[in-house]
This record gives sequence, structure tokens and C-alpha cells, in this order.
Amino acid sequence: MRIRFEAEIYEWAARRNWFFVDVPPEPSADISEQPRMPRGFGAVKVTVSLGGSTWSTSIFPSGGVYVLPLKRAVLRAEQVGEGDTVLVSLDVHDG
Repeated sequence: MRIRFEAEIYEWAARRNWFFVDVPPEPSADISEQPRMPRGFGAVKVTVSLGGSTWSTSIFPSGGVYVLPLKRAVLRAEQVGEGDTVLVSLDVHDG
């Protein structure tokens, strides 16, 4: 499953310097409906592309959507940060 979306980068309120974007509700629902092996915290393995950067990580359910953590190295490489809107491409691996 491949998903493309735009989202605003935000800092996690519980921990400084941890940045995320939310996967929109409709694709989050599509992801959650796919059968998969259970993983800690409901994590789903993905490959992410943002600008010229691509990496593997997991997304996590939170408040009805999935959240995608953004690596600091990616934020620096793409020259983006909190409050910026970015175009994200997700390849969902399980399901």
C-alpha cells in the first residue's frame, strides 16, 4: 500500500526535540483495516520518502490516526522543521 499526503510537522508535547506528522484519518483507517502480525504499540512498518530522503521506520496509532516520527537527520537534510508542511510518501509493508 502506497500513501501520499501533506502534513504539518509538530513537536511531541511530552518530549522535546521529537518531531512527527500525522497520517490523515482516511489513509489511517485503511492502514488499520489491513490484517497484520501484532507488534508493540500497534506499530506498522513503513518506508518513508520526504523530499530527497528515504528511510525505514514504523508508524504508531494515536488518537484515531497513525503518527510518523521524523528523524532529525532528515529534518536537517530537507531543511524543514516544526510548523512546516511537507509532502510524505509512505510504503506500508505489512498488511
